[in-house]
Amino acid sequence: MEIQGAALRIYVDDIDTAIPFYERLTGGAAMRFARGGVQVAAVGSFLLMSGPETELELLRKVTATIAVKDVEEAHRVLTGLGARIIAGPLATPVGHNLIAMHPDGAVFEYVDQAG
Repeated sequence: MEIQGAALRIYVDDIDTAIPFYERLTGGAAMRFARGGVQVAAVGSFLLMSGPETELELLRKVTATIAVKDVEEAHRVLTGLGARIIAGPLATPVGHNLIAMHPDGAVFEYVDQAG
């Protein structure tokens, strides 16, 4: 499994106010989408999230988002190493994701990009 990078998850009260700061910081444009009631913006290595606390509560349990070349391959490797798949693999607006709990209890989201 090829790990291509990681995104820092940041929970903000007002995503519209936060985006310009991160766009200027990274020099890149935000890619926005919604997952349920949560508004998400990917800006460089940052993943901004804003929404109802009831939905953010679950998301806060995920340590980080890990970019991989292929989520299906990540699924096979993770299960082979004893990780427990909590959700997915599922289609996303840009590819696929899954959430896995490692044998030590750490929870990570793994994502790939279609294309």
